Amino acid sequence: MGKITISTLEKQKAAGEKFVCITAYDATFARVISEAGAEAILVGDSLGMVLQGHDSTIPVAIEHMAYHTECVCRAQPQSLVIADMPFMTYPTAQQAMDNATRLMQAGAQMVKMEGGTWLSDTISMLVERGIPVCAHLGLTPQSVHTFGGFKVQGRSPKEAKSILADAVEIQDAGASLLVLECVPAPLATDISRKLDIPVIGIGAGPGTDAQVLVLHDLLGLSAHTARFVHNFMDGQSTIQGGIRAFVEAVKVGQYPREEHSYS
Repeated sequence: MGKITISTLEKQKAAGEKFVCITAYDATFARVISEAGAEAILVGDSLGMVLQGHDSTIPVAIEHMAYHTECVCRAQPQSLVIADMPFMTYPTAQQAMDNATRLMQAGAQMVKMEGGTWLSDTISMLVERGIPVCAHLGLTPQSVHTFGGFKVQGRSPKEAKSILADAVEIQDAGASLLVLECVPAPLATDISRKLDIPVIGIGAGPGTDAQVLVLHDLLGLSAHTARFVHNFMDGQSTIQGGIRAFVEAVKVGQYPREEHSYS
């Protein structure tokens, strides 16, 4: 495949073609993931848990994210590279600009931020200045202590209405992509249909435009996994095979299944 851009993903959504995102934190896995056909790579602040051994993403610093983004981008993957903005690096628009600039200069083609309508002005400012944004709603791990743990969001009508309203406003502010994490499948499907921008799901059922998983989860390496995680190394003899199995399962609609979704 040629170099993936935002326009590529928009065309896939319009055509009803599922696409795939996988986390990566180094050059080797960035190359393997790109060769497997994943359209996007997320340099996730999940590295705080799977690489650094923390119990949340909160301790991750912008220096960590810039370093791992540089590592991923040295592989020159064909996949679109998205980098997470870590905890408290975007409380104000100016701080967001300064830190997003660091990640873009490290090689990222887009930054991802967690939060709802309070981010609208920040998103608009970044986009106006040439920094594409992926938004993140539902279970936002940086707010785990506010939620009282890693819990499904949007189960009540009020919560569902709020998440939908946030999604629409974030799109209107200029976000190019949206990640929905741990929300009921019907809500994720509804949001995906109502938005023009592509929606990437994780624990959000099969109705989104794409799926993302943490690399270590899909390879069966994590000690504790959520309901939506499937070990794609089952039946595979190589890591490359496990990654390709995930990519293919998403594209043909075999993942996620009902047992991976929340009602």
